[in-house]
Amino acid sequence: MDTLTKKPLVLEQSSRDISRQSSTSFGSLMRIMDFSLMIGGMLVIGRYQSETVGLEWLLLYGCIGWILYHAGASYLNFYGSWRVFSLLRELTHVALIWFIAFSCVALTALLLFDDETHVRDVILPWGVVVATGMLSYRSLVRLFLHRLRELGINNHNVAIVGCGPSAERLKKGFESAPWMGFRVVGQFDKSQVANGASETLDVQEMIHLAHSGQIDRTYVTWEMSREADIRQLIEALADTTVSLYLIPDLLVSDLMYSRVEPINDVITVSIYDTPVYGPTGSLKRIEDIVLSLAILGIVSLPMLVIALAVKLTSPGPVLFKQTRYGLDGRPIRVYKFRTMKVMEDGDVVTQATRSDKRLTPVGGFLRRTSLDELPQFINVLQGRMSIVGPRPHAVAHNEQYRGLIHGYMLRHKVKPGITGWAQINGWRGETDTLEKMQKRVELDHDYIRHWSLAFDLKIILLTVFRGFVDKNAY
Repeated sequence: MDTLTKKPLVLEQSSRDISRQSSTSFGSLMRIMDFSLMIGGMLVIGRYQSETVGLEWLLLYGCIGWILYHAGASYLNFYGSWRVFSLLRELTHVALIWFIAFSCVALTALLLFDDETHVRDVILPWGVVVATGMLSYRSLVRLFLHRLRELGINNHNVAIVGCGPSAERLKKGFESAPWMGFRVVGQFDKSQVANGASETLDVQEMIHLAHSGQIDRTYVTWEMSREADIRQLIEALADTTVSLYLIPDLLVSDLMYSRVEPINDVITVSIYDTPVYGPTGSLKRIEDIVLSLAILGIVSLPMLVIALAVKLTSPGPVLFKQTRYGLDGRPIRVYKFRTMKVMEDGDVVTQATRSDKRLTPVGGFLRRTSLDELPQFINVLQGRMSIVGPRPHAVAHNEQYRGLIHGYMLRHKVKPGITGWAQINGWRGETDTLEKMQKRVELDHDYIRHWSLAFDLKIILLTVFRGFVDKNAY
């Protein structure tokens, strides 16, 4: 790389400066809005809804809700920039944190008083009003910012270094999502490398642009074999205020929820990891418990009817308990309503097929409608499974396919689920060919790579509308 001739830094206010000021301003505004909604909403609702709840209790409830929500919101950076995340993801996280804070306030009231007056007359309507208000104003703010960015306001100037497949995917990603507010000013590389790419500019030009304050972010997509060039570029940009990102080509297509983790000042980058850890793991667990309790309450009567039907139509137990692999490949016991006359759980398990003679009189119907899996909500409450995740396979099938499909066991980096991304995309039921299982595993990997609470809720909703009945389930 040529020796850089430094140019004086332009002292004009860059788009990055404006964006940071805007982010700070919006963050402060949202804090004020949240505080006003929680404290003001509690006082107004308390005065109009109940004359028996004193002002001191209203203030106490409002402050508890604000402190708990603000702690969670600050930890998850709700008041910072969420420009690279979708609106649905932001609203899902806000709703879950608020639900936790609201539940704590309601529990406090129930513990302090013998009756439910405070919860019924004040706290419940307060929770609904605050949730509606927060989700509404955040949606309006995000839509307003999206519109500004589409008009070219509040944007970041982005430079992409490299001309390979990763660079092209990154460029297309920015161009397909103008609401994020990233404007690609160009792709840059060394002239002798980029001869075949007519639209690629020399990297020296990017360095001069960075020194003149005209670039906010630089993404380096060079191969790891060009370590010397990467080090020189990092050194050249150290005298700028550019945010620098490195996209290594090492196993890029196989990364499983990669993240950076410092260990005693040593920076490590995970290649295979789980997305469900720390606060996000707690949120997913809360999601599982709340939804499982609600669903079990709704389906308890149908489950009783199914149990009677299983018992009356064939000899044997109501539940079939089978060993499957759970989180990190640990064996777990999974519950299902028994649908077959035999209960295979050994080294060889034969998959169900059309007109399978092993099926009980009600077994085929239960399997096609997935009603046989309702007892697995008990597994979710036990912590063995999650509502959403890769479907657990029989141990015999696991041992068979782990040697045939690359990365098969990575699907166990999260808890197995009752429903999953593969299932709502039509890949459930019999896997009579290796290609079918490969496609199912591929979608399981996609779920883990892109996991979020919003993604979970999307899968749950899609399951309700199209995931219960399947012609391939026998």
